[in-house]
Amino acid sequence: MKSKILIVEDHELTRFGLKTAFDSCDWVEVIYEADSAESGIEIVENNKVDLVIMDLGLPGMNGIEATSEIKELNPESKIVILTSHNDTQEVLNSLKAGANAYCSKEINPKRLIQVVQSVLDGASWFDPSIAHVVLEAAAKSQKNEVVTPEKDYGLTARESQILKLITEGLSNNEIANQLFVSINTTKAHVASILQKLEVDDRLQAALKALKERLV
Repeated sequence: MKSKILIVEDHELTRFGLKTAFDSCDWVEVIYEADSAESGIEIVENNKVDLVIMDLGLPGMNGIEATSEIKELNPESKIVILTSHNDTQEVLNSLKAGANAYCSKEINPKRLIQVVQSVLDGASWFDPSIAHVVLEAAAKSQKNEVVTPEKDYGLTARESQILKLITEGLSNNEIANQLFVSINTTKAHVASILQKLEVDDRLQAALKALKERLV
């Protein structure tokens, strides 16, 4: 199935470069462009958008606010933050707003395409340069809490193995390939993990696993 992508970036040259990179992908059906958060939100209101590549430093409404707005409009839309910023609070605020991935603008275009594909497949991804922020945030959140799990979630050995791979940012396809199981089997395990951990998505599962040291 082909995907519809929206690029929200105020720098025309950067936006052109991103569009050029994804124009070569045969799995992309449409590429929308916006030079502000407001125009990006308008596009999402009027079109089905599968994934948004979002800059943070936008004029007017910033990328974090736009991410939150878009997630409210269409919770199914995936958001990939692409920015030169790696401020701890911005990273955390982006995740709270619903971002599925956080990438540095220094990322290789081919790698960015891979990240977008994995996010569309259901993975979350953090640039290695800021991955420590998520880990540190999880550690700080448990500073005054008991480190042991809040309860026995009843995860099977296989589910625990898959949960660890989720925290490492692997997509369903990557997990299936690594464990030599079918994609449908992997999806069934992931669905069971989310249900047992009482979370809505893979990112929440990863953060809960880190916070309670389930992996």
